[in-house]
Amino acid sequence: MPHTEDLSDLLKQRLKKLQVLQKKGKTTFAYSFKDKQDIGSVTSKYFKLEASQEGEKAKIGGRIVAFRQHGKATFADVADSSGKIQLYFAADVLGKRYEELSELDIGDIAGFEGLVFKTRRGELSLKVEKYQLLTKSLRPLPEKWHGLKDVETRFRQRYLDLIANPRAREIFSIREKALRTIRNFLNDKGFAEVDTPILQPLYGGATARPFVTHHNALDRDLYLRIAPELYLKRLLIGNMEKVFELGRNFRNEGLSIKHNPEFTMLEVYQAYADYNDMMDLTEKLIKEMVNVASGSLKITYQDKEIDFSKFEKISMIESIEKLGKVKVSFDMNVAELKKIAKNNEIKLQDFWGKGHIINAIFEKLVEPQLIQPTFVTDFPVEVSPLARTNQKDENLAERFELIVFAREVANAFSELTNPIEQRKRFEEQIKTEARDEVPQVIDEDFIKALEYGMPPAGGLGVGIDRLLMILTDSYSIKEVILFPHLRTFE
Repeated sequence: MPHTEDLSDLLKQRLKKLQVLQKKGKTTFAYSFKDKQDIGSVTSKYFKLEASQEGEKAKIGGRIVAFRQHGKATFADVADSSGKIQLYFAADVLGKRYEELSELDIGDIAGFEGLVFKTRRGELSLKVEKYQLLTKSLRPLPEKWHGLKDVETRFRQRYLDLIANPRAREIFSIREKALRTIRNFLNDKGFAEVDTPILQPLYGGATARPFVTHHNALDRDLYLRIAPELYLKRLLIGNMEKVFELGRNFRNEGLSIKHNPEFTMLEVYQAYADYNDMMDLTEKLIKEMVNVASGSLKITYQDKEIDFSKFEKISMIESIEKLGKVKVSFDMNVAELKKIAKNNEIKLQDFWGKGHIINAIFEKLVEPQLIQPTFVTDFPVEVSPLARTNQKDENLAERFELIVFAREVANAFSELTNPIEQRKRFEEQIKTEARDEVPQVIDEDFIKALEYGMPPAGGLGVGIDRLLMILTDSYSIKEVILFPHLRTFE
């Protein structure tokens, strides 16, 4: 039992009440409550009852969220995951048990049996004939729990947020629908869901700072994965032609409204396909997700309508000229590109080549304008070390990003299958990024696997949390992650 000297007065009162009940031999923490009906199913069945009309008997359970006494009758509200209903306690029905209602508190979890009816005022209710305390709540709900607004409290104590805010429960219901839709969609298309290591001997598949841990038995450092990509490609080499993984990635980087150290990614790989095939798959998948989760392909995010019924397509260099109002090309020298960047107040790294500079110009001048779903294609090879060179221009890669509301939500490309070229790209990346704080490494085992031969393939990554922000009209990524990471304040 907690140390009472540190407890609030209300908590002490609850503990005292608990002790009294236990001395009387009453159940305060039940083992089960069999044959419970969902409150939502009861309210759905009887919502058409007329005032003063009765239905049938029901057995429900949930958390007591309100108490109101009127003479010899008491009203309460009880809620479970499916909904809320009013309870009606009458002294002439409950007899001695009516006097024992004082044993119940707001926040307690209890079971109730009785007759469903509508009051004269038209409130669907349960006339309680039996009740049972199932779990005694020792901590009272926050004073204004039914309108819990404090962001810190909501995220740090998500359980209170879920109790207090139907909107929070709705967001995570949408999340569950979206994840289920992804799995169903890909399974129906013949993709196999797989699991790859989260603890990896090398970090790779993306450029990010990893989390490092130590394995005592092996006496070696391991890394939480920053991406599953290189393992999924190994499966293509092993004749698994259509695979996907839906799981957590971990990046030891900053916190923001768009970034959490652990986040959910979908990665999909298809043998004998290219980035055009992945573009088609991406559009169909996201349309299905949006439609199932929202009931429409047109949604509102931050007061702007997003229309997922149509996806635009534009190349990066074309978008810079058309939307950024400046002309760039690989025919220009580095000095010319740097001048364009400087004129537009774009910060550059001294060692960047043309590709990095063009990408930075795109991110500053174009990306903020892309509100509607837009596939931006043909990225510079320099920023795409795992993508295949464009067949028409060796400076470009067969890669696209899907941008929605100025945010990247998907990234895909025709996969590089030539092990000699892949090693060269890794080596160039190491040279280019050697001055960065996060050193890159070559995964020799992955190169070795490529040397056995990987079929032509397309690969896709979708940032699930960012997409869910848009689907649920959530300003911060913390709204769509049940337990986000938060800064600790002393």
